[in-house]
Amino acid sequence: MTVKPTAVTTASPVAVATRAVVQEFLAARLAGDTGRLIELFAEEVDWLLAENPTVPWIHPRSTAVECAGQFTELMEHTVPEDARASVDTFLVDGNDAVLMGHLSGTVRATGKSFAGPFALRLTVEDGRITRHHLYENSLSTADACAP
Repeated sequence: MTVKPTAVTTASPVAVATRAVVQEFLAARLAGDTGRLIELFAEEVDWLLAENPTVPWIHPRSTAVECAGQFTELMEHTVPEDARASVDTFLVDGNDAVLMGHLSGTVRATGKSFAGPFALRLTVEDGRITRHHLYENSLSTADACAP
């Protein structure tokens, strides 16, 4: 199999804007800045995170306030000092961004840990996040929440 070299292209203005919003989103998450997260999410968000009745911070969301609130709920139910997330891949194509990496943490109520890979697909339109689809190791998280 041969692979032909591809030309290096310059990112489109839309992709540059998308990357900037996603970087702001990551900075706000890291800082715990819920107010900034609310500003970054659109009024209506296509939110997808597999519903899991044993995990208190995982449930349907659709508004900017609900989506930003996920961070607060996560911090209420986990040990902040044990939270880890690393981004290994950050891809942007127009309005869409995909981040892949690993996350881990400890559930406060049980003292059990969870860990695994994740993929996050975000769509940015008019400077705000309109899609937030997170794929993660929900079984590990559910197991950590079980008494």
